[in-house]
Amino acid sequence: MSEFVQLLVAGLTTGSFYALIALGYTMVYGIVRLINFAHGDIFMVGAFIGWTVLSAVAAMHLPWGIGLLIAVLVAMMLTGGIGVIVERFAYQPLLSAPKLSILITALGVSLALENGVLLIFGPRFLTYPHLISNAGFTLAGAQISDVQVGIIVLSFLLMAALYVFVHHTFIGTAMRALAVDRDAARLMGINVERIIQITFFLGSTLAAAAGVMEGLYYTQINFFMGFIVGLRAFTAAVLGGIGNIPGAMAGGLIIGLLEAFSAGYISSRWTDVIVFLVLIGTLVIKPTGLFGERVVERM
Repeated sequence: MSEFVQLLVAGLTTGSFYALIALGYTMVYGIVRLINFAHGDIFMVGAFIGWTVLSAVAAMHLPWGIGLLIAVLVAMMLTGGIGVIVERFAYQPLLSAPKLSILITALGVSLALENGVLLIFGPRFLTYPHLISNAGFTLAGAQISDVQVGIIVLSFLLMAALYVFVHHTFIGTAMRALAVDRDAARLMGINVERIIQITFFLGSTLAAAAGVMEGLYYTQINFFMGFIVGLRAFTAAVLGGIGNIPGAMAGGLIIGLLEAFSAGYISSRWTDVIVFLVLIGTLVIKPTGLFGERVVERM
């Protein structure tokens, strides 16, 4: 029983990262039909910004709670701004271009972000400042750390806040209108370009929060970390139903749990095989994903 609980908590923790990043993939696709393959590197940039701020905060000897809050907020705001800049200069001029052009641009942005961080911080692994103790509590014989609880709680709060924002605010209503029909939304007076920028900003802020959380959880970050995590998060978005916000949340948690239980009960070498077998099996049965709906292409 203790091993099951331990794996369950570990799966929810990593699944929280994937869910937050998957939300960026799914929101952008839902509105502009773009797979933003640079989004995993946006997550990586957020992790490095969080490391920079936390290092400065640790040198000032501020209380760890205040320092962590400052790091998360600064990382989210700066990374959100980077997401908007990427959208404005890399994607917006190509929104009416063939899909292949914008796909290649996304790959180029990904490489640019990776190499930019490589030039600034170097190729070595960086260790996150140790602000939070490894203390925790025992649940059903399993040792649960405070970091795991904090990550899970904060992730669920961010996901709930996004859901409320999308479904109960004017901007959220405009985002959903664009997802249905961009041209009709423009005719109804919605500033389409501004809403797309807000979508990129929100997705990037969530990815940055996930980056800081992963740095605190695994303690080390690297300029190439966005590739693998981004791939897993994209898989989560597809599994849940690309373009569906609750689906991205559920998909991320499912991928995290699959990883934890397959590594714990079978072997970590089989983790990727099991994850993608589940994805393929799901798409064979339901091609739109667990919560996805069939998208009609409009000419």
